[in-house]
Amino acid sequence: MKLSLKIFNNSDKIETVYKSEMTVMWIVFAFCSALFAGLTSILAKCGIKKTDSTVATAIRTIVVLLFSWLMVLIVGSEREIGSITPHSLIFLILSGLATGASWLCYFKALQLGNINKVVPIDKSSTVLTILLAAILLGEKITLYSGIGIALIAVGTFLMIEKKDVKNDVPKNKRWIFYALGSALFASLTAILGKIGISDVESNLGTAIRTGIVLVMSWVMVFVTGKQKEIKGIAKKELCFICLSGLATGGSWLCYYKALHDGLASVVVPIDKLSILVTILFSYIVFHEKLSKKTAFGLFLTVGGTLLMLVK
Repeated sequence: MKLSLKIFNNSDKIETVYKSEMTVMWIVFAFCSALFAGLTSILAKCGIKKTDSTVATAIRTIVVLLFSWLMVLIVGSEREIGSITPHSLIFLILSGLATGASWLCYFKALQLGNINKVVPIDKSSTVLTILLAAILLGEKITLYSGIGIALIAVGTFLMIEKKDVKNDVPKNKRWIFYALGSALFASLTAILGKIGISDVESNLGTAIRTGIVLVMSWVMVFVTGKQKEIKGIAKKELCFICLSGLATGGSWLCYYKALHDGLASVVVPIDKLSILVTILFSYIVFHEKLSKKTAFGLFLTVGGTLLMLVK
């Protein structure tokens, strides 16, 4: 009896250690996602000095798709395609469509309104994701996470640098609906992705979702009539665009692995810490400096994110 009880206690300890390691790993993947996302911004900036951003995004998505399916073949998860349930497939497709819809709404809002009003609304998607995760996924908001949400919200708005806009009067009031749509769809991307990837191997789920994003990104190219600019892309910029695609692929694979195993309300804020990497490399490569206001906003955002990790 004592022997069996001892074995039972040991098995409990092993299970506890295993769960603890799993918790650590999805947090590590979330931070890796932030690292690759930060590198994506720097590489993309080097690749769009003369290349249209919409075209660059579409080309980059091709690289991401190839990279995603390469990872699927490496881990052998392509054998699981037939076992994907209609429920998971629908939500993965919806997640990809939400990403495309977010991009379309964002650029339409910029076209109709001015950047100083559109960007703050779009950046509110982080806080909205956390709230939606609590409502739709049942993820609890503790005292610490509540304070973290507030700090992230304030920090995000402080980090938005106002740019000089010659025509400060919006063409019409429709821009606000597109801006709100951009934030909403960006939030739904994470929530739908979390639901869709829960029963699917994360690499395979990312690859399927990327295929949908690829279609949406090229639709944007043809809708805006930018397809004629593809032939004029310089080889150097094309190289940086492809490198940014690889970084994006790494970021998405880590991001959806973290979403698969962890909490969306924690993964999303950690992923947004990519701005630390971006700012560091911007200072080193482009010699860009931070204002006191932006630095304080960054401090609040990082502090809020770290509070989200406190149980």
